[in-house]
Amino acid sequence: MKMWVSEVHEVGEIVTTRGDVDIVAEETHFNSASAQILISKIMVCNQELEKVKESINDVEKRLTNIIVLAKI
Repeated sequence: MKMWVSEVHEVGEIVTTRGDVDIVAEETHFNSASAQILISKIMVCNQELEKVKESINDVEKRLTNIIVLAKI
């Protein structure tokens, strides 16, 4: 998957409980190359998360089998 991002300029809004609003303009160096790196890291993390979920499901199935066998 290829995604092209030119340059991004972030503008954030900070709101306090008193109702004061400050606008923060910050120029970043976020470009298409850094976006590709970030996306690939996110994809790797998602794959690892799926493996962890599968492992948890396997352990839950084993525990269920152990509980059933213990009742017999």
